[in-house]
Amino acid sequence: QVQLVEFGGGLVQPGGSLRLSCVASGIIFSINNMGWYRQAPGNQRELVAGITSGGITNYADSVKGRFAISRDNAKNTVYLQMNSLKPEDTGVYYCRSTYPELWGQGTLVTVSS
Repeated sequence: QVQLVEFGGGLVQPGGSLRLSCVASGIIFSINNMGWYRQAPGNQRELVAGITSGGITNYADSVKGRFAISRDNAKNTVYLQMNSLKPEDTGVYYCRSTYPELWGQGTLVTVSS
């Protein structure tokens, strides 16, 4: 089955950490550029972090220095390590592949005390 499935969302206090995982199946993961996006209530979906097939990363300004994207091609998995979380990081986080373009179902991250 061709799909992306995210794991790892939840409720965390401000300043806390979470690690999201996205497992791909049915695609050639190693050739894919992968991205993590988020959508907060009432907002458009925005790119949070991306990683190319060669391991080059890019980040939204709002998460630089706090989030880290990585990939494990042997496990067909892309990760998003989120540290120093803020309430404004709250939203549904989605992963996306490029070849083919696929989206996961999303995982909810809530940052609140």
